Order: sequence, then C-alpha cells, then structure tokens
Amino acid sequence: MTTPQKALIIGCGIAGPVMALFLQQVGIESEIYEAQPAGMDEAGAFLNLAPNGVNVLKNLDIDHLLEADGFHSEGMDFFNGDGKQLAQLESSDEEQRFGSRNVMIKRGQLHQILRDEAIRRGIPVRFGKKLRNIQLNGFQGITAQFEDNSAAEGNFLIGCDGIHSRTRQLVFPNAPQPAYTGMVDCGGFAQLPSGLSTSGAMQMIFGKKAFFGYIAKPDGEVYWFSNVAWPKEPKRNELNAISADGWRQRLLQNHRHDPAHILEIIESTPGEIGKWPVYDMPSLPTWHKGLVCLIGDAAHATSPHSGQGASMALEDAAVLAQCLRDSLKVEHAFARFEHLRKERVEKIVRQARRTGNGKMVSNPVAIWFRDLVLPFFIKLGAKASEEVLSYKVEWEKEVA
Repeated sequence: MTTPQKALIIGCGIAGPVMALFLQQVGIESEIYEAQPAGMDEAGAFLNLAPNGVNVLKNLDIDHLLEADGFHSEGMDFFNGDGKQLAQLESSDEEQRFGSRNVMIKRGQLHQILRDEAIRRGIPVRFGKKLRNIQLNGFQGITAQFEDNSAAEGNFLIGCDGIHSRTRQLVFPNAPQPAYTGMVDCGGFAQLPSGLSTSGAMQMIFGKKAFFGYIAKPDGEVYWFSNVAWPKEPKRNELNAISADGWRQRLLQNHRHDPAHILEIIESTPGEIGKWPVYDMPSLPTWHKGLVCLIGDAAHATSPHSGQGASMALEDAAVLAQCLRDSLKVEHAFARFEHLRKERVEKIVRQARRTGNGKMVSNPVAIWFRDLVLPFFIKLGAKASEEVLSYKVEWEKEVA
C-alpha cells in the first residue's frame, strides 16, 4: 500500500489472529475485536490441520508452536458397521510430498496458540466487542460500532467472525444464509479402552445409524466424533437443552449394533459431550464491498467432512495479505483476493457436502453398494486431494 494502513479485524478464532500476523508482515497495523468475553480455549472438539494449512503457518515461523499440543495422524482406516475393513489411506509420506504433515489438535488449543502469538507480537486483542454496526466514513475509512457503545476506526475492515458472521449480515443483508446439512456433529475426549490397539491412523466407521471416527494420541487419549442424522434444523438452544446423560444414551442407542469399542469410548467420556448442528455456506455473489472483506468461514464455510475448514481460513489470510501488499488500492486488493480464492474454496465446500451425504446411507442395498465401491472411491478421492494438499501460498511471490 502507498500509505500506512490500519485494519479492523472482527473475530479472534483461527482466521483473525493469523490475518493480523500476516498484515504485520506487510507493514499494516491491525486490532482484533472478539465478541466473546474471553478467549475460546475450550471451544469445539478437535480438528485436523492439513499440510496445506501447516505450510501457511511456516510463512509466519509459527508451525513449531503446534508441536506441544498437536500430533500426527498416520492416515485413515475405513470400516463398515460390522467391523469389516473397507479401505485404508496412509499419510506417512506427507512431508515429502507436501512439505508438511497434518496436525490433529484441539480447537481451543489452536485458538490459544494463535491468539497468544498475536499478542506476543504486539497486536491488540479486544474481548467483549460484539459488532453492532459498520459505518463508512467516505475517503476517511471505516468505523466499527460495538454493543457496549464503544467504536473503533480504521482504513478497512476484515470479517473473520465465522459462519454466522455479523459482518456478513451487516454488509450483505440479502446474501444466502448458512445452509443446514441435516446432520449434528458431536464428540469429546476419552481414554483408549484396554485391549484396543491403534495404528495411529484415524479410524472411520460407517455405523448402522451414525458415522463414528476416532484417533488415539500416543499417551492413550482418544479424540472422537459422531455424525448423527438430524433432518430438521435444531431450534436455538434445542441441543443444549438435552442433558449430558440424555445425549450419551442417544449416542449409545445409535451405535448399539456397531463395534463394541465405540460404546466403550462413548461411555468412558467424562462430562459433557459437545454437539453442534452442521452447516455450510452457499456460494456468495461476492465476498467484499467497499472497504469490507470476508475471509474464512464468514465467506465460504465448509462442513467438517472436508478436514479443510481451518486450512482454508489460513490460506485466505495469507493470500489477502499478499493482495494488500501488492495493490495500490484496498478495493483492488479485495477483488484480486476473491478472484484467486473463490473457485478453490467453493469446490471444497461442494465436495464436503457430498462426503457428508455419503455418511448417512441407511438403505441395505445402498449400504451393500457403498461397501463394494468404497475402496475405489477412496483411491479416487486420495488422488483428487493431491491438488488440495499440495497448494502452497508463495509468500514472497508478487500477486499480479
């Protein structure tokens, strides 16, 4: 940019802190405004940060910060509800092929790592700042107004506030709303049942009524999830109203005809089991307007079946910072960013939706056919994922 700039960043999950760190690299000051009253260090369950996402963090020299809490998956093993292995994917050569390995990590730990690094590098993070309105100040920039009656001024604003983005609602009030996928995702953390060995790979089970996945850390802690068909979109707080024991019993009922160790994992999970309706984001006509731009889930949320949500947000942050670095006007940078990113991310959103639909097959004939062809489709999918995982943001390269 030709003059010093200041960015207002809305949201301090994954995209927000990394956006601020990349802007700092190109000489743009920023402040992060988070609606929650404190850090979301217990948020969600866990996620897979794919090699393409880890490679983004290498550009900031912070990928090593994942090592204390994260661990690597050795691939995926697929089974049907009777315990028969259907297919296998290995990932032991990821670093050689893609430059980094995947990292399995608790979502809250990743939030904390990124936020703490932003603060350590002098980037202010303001909590309890729920966005109320955005006001354009002509050529003078932009003002963000918050529910606590405070305000902040900057040259432009970046919405990193997730799938239910308040930024998107304000700037694009007529844009498509997040689409419910007919599924509830839930999960938690337990200890590996005695006698159950693990290959270090993610175990994926097409259960009779629900899909189940788990992986064990070297210390025996199990990270697990279950995808449950829930055709009607839950009302606000409907899932939270179900007691911990009531939800546990529902899961045990769903998996009662599946391999026994699934029941052991669910039963041995202490406390609450997290549960979240699964949404993705229909294609938006545009991600930017004037001095406001959306990135990450605010622009193109994908369901968790892709394993790419966090990595897509990290890629966005790096590419947008490049565009701002190499453009004379903010509006041109936003347009270039969307042009570079839209096709890639929306293709991944569509593929994730198809993958999720395949988890909910219940017709016996369809199950038989799925088990028959799954090995072929797993190999086909692995080949297609090469393009996704091998993507690298060439940080030093100028964006035309």
